[in-house]
Amino acid sequence: MKRSVVVAMCMWFGLVQFVSSPAHANNISVSNSQFTDQNSTADTIKVQFDISWNNSWRDEVNYDAAWVFLKYSTDGGATWSHATLKTSGTTPSDTSVGAGTVVEIIIPTDKKGAFIQRASAGTGILSTTSVQLCWDYATDGVSDADANAITSQVKVFAIEMVYIPQGSFYAGDGSTSDVDAEFEDAKNGTPYTVSSENQIVLGGGGAGSMGNNNATAQNAVMHDDFNDTTSQNLPAAFPKGYNAFYMMKYEITEGQWVGFFNTLTSAQKTTRDITGATDGKSQDGVSYRNTVAWSSGDATTTRPDRACGYLSWTHLCAYADWAALRPMTELEYEKACRGGNAVSEGEYAWGNTTITAAVTISGTENGTETITTSGANCCYTDQTFNGDGDDGEGPLRAGIFATSLSTRTQSGAGYYGAMELSGNIAEHTVSVGTATGRAFTGSHGDGTLTSTSGYEGNATNTDWPGIDGTTSRGVTGQTGSGIRGGDALTTDVSVSYRFLADWQASSFASYGGRCVRTAS
Repeated sequence: MKRSVVVAMCMWFGLVQFVSSPAHANNISVSNSQFTDQNSTADTIKVQFDISWNNSWRDEVNYDAAWVFLKYSTDGGATWSHATLKTSGTTPSDTSVGAGTVVEIIIPTDKKGAFIQRASAGTGILSTTSVQLCWDYATDGVSDADANAITSQVKVFAIEMVYIPQGSFYAGDGSTSDVDAEFEDAKNGTPYTVSSENQIVLGGGGAGSMGNNNATAQNAVMHDDFNDTTSQNLPAAFPKGYNAFYMMKYEITEGQWVGFFNTLTSAQKTTRDITGATDGKSQDGVSYRNTVAWSSGDATTTRPDRACGYLSWTHLCAYADWAALRPMTELEYEKACRGGNAVSEGEYAWGNTTITAAVTISGTENGTETITTSGANCCYTDQTFNGDGDDGEGPLRAGIFATSLSTRTQSGAGYYGAMELSGNIAEHTVSVGTATGRAFTGSHGDGTLTSTSGYEGNATNTDWPGIDGTTSRGVTGQTGSGIRGGDALTTDVSVSYRFLADWQASSFASYGGRCVRTAS
């Protein structure tokens, strides 16, 4: 099925701290937050806020949503913890959808946040006031007295997401070239159909197996026991993209990264510092258009809507855990790009091979800038930008090609409305190519990072590969994750390209990505 997708122009995330005036991201806003209805018997308190974003939609295919979660401090902002909500389900009785656009509130079973989304078909601005979520502070070990004391130390975060429904899809595009080692059906050179979450046989060439699944161009020599002549099993627990999930609409932006970073302890910040030499850009100055700066206290950025580079795999995992999300797998990546459509050889995330690189920026880069290069729909091929915006090579603001009238090709959108799945910032994904990657079961973060001395600031999910930067199988860099989708500095940004699909690099100028959450 062919689909035209209309998506929002931009959006990193909304955040408001109760003691401050509303903070507006480019088009998602959380404002007027307050506490109400504390119940000292049930040990709960309501968090009330207004939320809005532009170009929201719900149609017969899917919808967008906001993932909303709370962080609180009991020590005046020195440390921040993740709040647990009271009741799971669809619009539980202890929540309120407020007034305005009719929405529903979906709280998953772990109660670490809520999806706010349209309750029925519609498009345009989503704007709802007086939404209420119920915080179960007793579960988080907070006393009644502390709950009263910290009413000015709660932050509400909101991240735009898209819902990707359950359904079959193709992995690989039938390319006649084996350079990028795309997935295929056995050794037939045709796309592989993912039709369930059942176990998949990888390699061996037998009927029903998935070929070219692990001997990627980058690691084929190093992984002599993982190739198409040797069968391996991809367990049923590994998320394959068939089941429904939510995906961040945009790549993690500098503003989102700084918002995350500034809730960490000093020791955790040292581990997650993308301005340092160990796992970052080695400076506070602008490097490949990354403007994040930090030496002590809070980090800053002058371009909060720009996609954030210099995020290693461990950085992305830490962000995912903190936000109660998870990394995506490389099969989920392909599902998000093409949906259930038939494939075209060499296609990009928007479903065809029509591509024009962005070159000229119009307007100050404050979240309203546009690209004036005729037909531009992708940031790739190592362009040095000119025009009114910043110069240099690197990523653009998230969603820059999309307008309220753009088609899927013009906006560079994946089938379900996720932006920049081809180009801009490379997508870190869990790879099927090593045992550590295949052991991934898709657990969600719980909002808490490690605090053990010497190991602060890492994700804590034991099924996530390489969360502390260690190696696997004795091969440096091979930890069960990889890179998909290409980026601002590369030339091949096609969906099926897997040259680095099993290569976990350290921090690099154009590496970053986005997070997902299983729908439940």
